[in-house]
Amino acid sequence: MPPTVFPKGVTIHETDKACDCHVMYEGRGGESYLINMAGDVVRRWPHTGFPAEMIDPAVNGGRKGHVLLQREPDTFFNETILEMDWDANIVWEWGDKAPGGKARQNHDLCRLANGNTMIISKKEYTVPDIHPEEFMDQPLYEITPDGEIVWEWAPHEHLDELGIDGRRLEVLFSKTDVRSRAYIFVINDMQPLGPNKWHDGGDDRFHPDNIMIDSREANFIAIVEKSSGKVVWRIGPDYPGAYDFTQRDFNGPCPKPVDSISGQHDAHMIAAGLPGEGNVLVFDNDGPAGLPQVFSKTFPGSRILEIDPATEQIVWQYDGSSSSMPFWAFYSSFISSARRLPNGNTLICEGMHGRIFQVTADGEIVWEYVNPIFGEWSQHQMNLINFGGSNANWVFRAQPVPNDWLP
Repeated sequence: MPPTVFPKGVTIHETDKACDCHVMYEGRGGESYLINMAGDVVRRWPHTGFPAEMIDPAVNGGRKGHVLLQREPDTFFNETILEMDWDANIVWEWGDKAPGGKARQNHDLCRLANGNTMIISKKEYTVPDIHPEEFMDQPLYEITPDGEIVWEWAPHEHLDELGIDGRRLEVLFSKTDVRSRAYIFVINDMQPLGPNKWHDGGDDRFHPDNIMIDSREANFIAIVEKSSGKVVWRIGPDYPGAYDFTQRDFNGPCPKPVDSISGQHDAHMIAAGLPGEGNVLVFDNDGPAGLPQVFSKTFPGSRILEIDPATEQIVWQYDGSSSSMPFWAFYSSFISSARRLPNGNTLICEGMHGRIFQVTADGEIVWEYVNPIFGEWSQHQMNLINFGGSNANWVFRAQPVPNDWLP
């Protein structure tokens, strides 16, 4: 565990090596924050999010400083998602037209290039061919500005395509394996691919409209074809090192095959124009996950993996040893994120400790910020787990915000 007293705010800032940007993150006190490289709160909004995201002005009619949040009272069962402007005015909201009259947005949301909004939601289903009891799944919705759902995709309709069959299907609906679930498995990430070199080269699997998702419990990363709903690309859950330590290569040199991923978050394709464009960047938590649960190391440690989706090889990796520390010194068993920056650095959110930092391609930490905002956990906030009312500064995700996105 971290020490009981530790530095807060900005602790490292190598101005000649860090990428100058702002950072957006959701706070535990019911607010969301935009900070600069000095750690100053440039703007705050009176709602949190899961995540809180600033909208790219290029897909929002040129409007700068708008954010997507959610209206409380509950992170996982919220009633409304909000678009707020720079001055915290609500300019759009959605929830009344959602199934059941509540948005129930969780884990991801984004504004699309066509002006619609895509979210991960929650919904109960009864499908006797899959399971005799009602279960909860996480459909993706595309929502127009008028609030109409014009596209919907549900994971349980594609279990075979996602590698969930046989023993995994049995474990999926067990309430005793991995952890008791509020829904069948956690989809914690959803992002359209956007323009990329693979599609430009003729590979239709990587159409810009297609959507990358990942599942914490089920240990897969997949691409959903927007036009058909089919899964057209996937890695996991059949990793060679998941249940065989002899196949693990935790911190060996790159390039190398993907040996094992466990409980990952924030899988997405690096945007065109950024170093590593077209590769998949993912926070490999090394947290409890898998159907059944994958073998855990004695000394857990998280990794950031950059994966070539064509060869399915790891081409770059960050772990604790990259910064001359023991690999267990960098670890978040849940939440967290990693984003590539224009100068080649990577912005990492070590979520469970509220630590956000930039590393160079060589692993040097050139900017570090520890979230000073603490708030109380609740039984509902973390998927029906009771944490005893303890205070924490955890951060689900950190978004790098280019300076020219601000008014």
